[in-house]
Amino acid sequence: MHAVTRSVRDSATLLDATAGPDMGDPYWAPPPSGPYLAEVGADPGQLRIAFTTKAWSGHPVDPECVTAVSQAAKLCENLGHSMEEASPVIDEELHNWARRIVIGANTRATLEARGKALGREPKPEDVETYTWAAAESGRQLTASDYAGAIRVLHQIGRIVGRFFTRYDVLLTPTMCERPYKLGVLSMTGNHPQTYLRALLGTIAFTSLFNTSGNPAMSVPLHWSTDGLPIGVQFAASCGDEATLFRLAAQLEAAQPWADRRPPRL
Repeated sequence: MHAVTRSVRDSATLLDATAGPDMGDPYWAPPPSGPYLAEVGADPGQLRIAFTTKAWSGHPVDPECVTAVSQAAKLCENLGHSMEEASPVIDEELHNWARRIVIGANTRATLEARGKALGREPKPEDVETYTWAAAESGRQLTASDYAGAIRVLHQIGRIVGRFFTRYDVLLTPTMCERPYKLGVLSMTGNHPQTYLRALLGTIAFTSLFNTSGNPAMSVPLHWSTDGLPIGVQFAASCGDEATLFRLAAQLEAAQPWADRRPPRL
């Protein structure tokens, strides 16, 4: 996780201030060769960029999100990068199975730890509707379920890692949908399945890199017909935030976004 910023410079500066492992962390990214801020404005060279508008989950993609990727690909090509339609081949059904298990198990463990701190059993009204549903699913899991899910996620990470030996960057939509209205993604009040359907429209392209650990960024290069920003996602090989900052700064200079504002609705 990082932050939403208005400029590439701010994003790089903030990551410089917060990056790095804590003592004893079991997983951590390779250390950068220098400050991320120094990458802003540096020449990215000619990058091998793959692109896709097809979600691994098969979730339909809004035409405006497809257009956003198409225009971003043209911009990258104009900046001298090579473009090719390609993406990692993922068994998304297996990915979803493993992800649900890990989320359910960790949500259950967190809720139980909170219950111990409170000195009582947690209740449904203590947490959001979907949090409780995830914790209840975690109650049914076994240690074998969890170990199997971790193996699947590590396998997917290796598939993604091999993909980035052929390409420097992967371009996709950030979301399958245009920006939702406030409340659509509320975890309280909505039926869990209603919330889940909306959620899947936002994470179909991004969740893969939560699994694999690759750095990724969302850049607001496109705007919808009603004046709302539509992001495109760029992902790179593990530990290669530097390439993303170089590319982001190049895109920002070619098509600035910081001063743009959506209309008052």
